[in-house]
Amino acid sequence: MKNTTIKEGIILIPDFSGFTEFVYNTKIYTGEYIVKELLTELIISNNQNFNISEIEGDAILFYKYSKKPSYEKTMENLRNMLRAFENKVILLSKSLNIKIDLSLKLIVHYGEFSKYQIKKFSKLYGATIVEAHQLLKNGFAERPSYILLSNSFLKSVKKPIESFAKNTQIHPEIGAILYREEVSLAVNN
Repeated sequence: MKNTTIKEGIILIPDFSGFTEFVYNTKIYTGEYIVKELLTELIISNNQNFNISEIEGDAILFYKYSKKPSYEKTMENLRNMLRAFENKVILLSKSLNIKIDLSLKLIVHYGEFSKYQIKKFSKLYGATIVEAHQLLKNGFAERPSYILLSNSFLKSVKKPIESFAKNTQIHPEIGAILYREEVSLAVNN
């Protein structure tokens, strides 16, 4: 059986760090409002027209079909999302007079996947999707806010892992982890 919906593309998953503790320590109405505002901000700041496959709790599964993804455009999008998220946390903290102890991790992966329909819902399928979700629980990150660029993404954009700044965490088995202060440097490299 041949599936013609299999395409190559980028998987992007923004996910909150500290979400479980936040849910348990915040009144339900306040927490719901904050999460809705933060997720909306991530969707609005998506300036590279990634499609949304699904929203689950504190994460969005974005995807974009592309045989030749752009490192620069992807990093620009990630930088916009990170900045928008952080600014919204500050704004909400001030306006609600509450400490919001959430940070953002962004996972970027690349590979083949398919899309299928179940009634009015679209779902993504493939090893690439599973791998992207596994990268969320990588155990390598040393600080809460970061961007993880998988080896498959770096290969697709022809960005050698050796080209990153020395303070970038390099993990040959998964890819590169860039922390908040390194994001603008990575865009210019």
